[in-house]
Amino acid sequence: MSTQLSEDADQESETERTETPGDRRRAAKGGNEPSKVQESTETDGETVRLKVFRYDPEVEGKMEPRFDEFHVPYEKGMTVLDALIYARDHFDTTLTFRHSCRQAICGSDALFINGTQRLGCQTQISDLKGTVRVEPLPHAEVVKDLVVDMEHFYDQMHSVEPYFQTSEKPSDELEEQRQSRENREKIKMSTRCIWCGACMSSCNIAAGDNQYLGPAALNKAFRFAMDDREGEEMHQHRYDILDQEHGVWRCQTQFSCTNVCPKDIPLTEHIQELKRSAVKNNLKFW
Repeated sequence: MSTQLSEDADQESETERTETPGDRRRAAKGGNEPSKVQESTETDGETVRLKVFRYDPEVEGKMEPRFDEFHVPYEKGMTVLDALIYARDHFDTTLTFRHSCRQAICGSDALFINGTQRLGCQTQISDLKGTVRVEPLPHAEVVKDLVVDMEHFYDQMHSVEPYFQTSEKPSDELEEQRQSRENREKIKMSTRCIWCGACMSSCNIAAGDNQYLGPAALNKAFRFAMDDREGEEMHQHRYDILDQEHGVWRCQTQFSCTNVCPKDIPLTEHIQELKRSAVKNNLKFW
């Protein structure tokens, strides 16, 4: 749905106050019509056509989900996040989305771009064809526009106790708890997780089972379950958390999480290794 308008032909008189972005935002908040999007006239060069999901549960007339179109001047190296920021700053200041570091580290700008979970700051416009369609992450409650509620995702992450614990400390309190090179290599990829939620959003099992820990939490559990420094007692405690109906055994090896991970973590492989380790952990020989 396009809400694009041409510029008003009437010019303000010199005595009238120039309209500010704040004036436009307040006017949009009070109106019943969808927000108006203005096509850029700042450049005659190439433009990017953005089709952005819009929803605002607090404003009457905007509670019905829709799509707005923005025409953003293209620049070499422009990312989807760059285009969204331009659209917000120049066309509609009510456009809402999360972003922070812009270096694919914070994970806050995970979006559903052209039908795939991606980071806005990592996705080059030049890699996309035609209209760039931007939506919030699927399988999560939409708070406003492109912002989704991440509380459940964080709850699942914290449920696996994602921090180092050990019951076997060195006798000398000044001695380091050293890790072998081999063990570090084993868990290295799992430490790259940025908590963006893209993998959880892509997982059909997580979409249908709200109790399933999900690929991100299981990957974080892998990072500590495979750390040799924690000791046998903590090792058993971690498998008590993972070896359950809604833990590792709910994964159906679809590889969707691995395919969308922006940090190239082999999530499915890590989950399968946790399954093998859980089986070995339960074997008893008399």
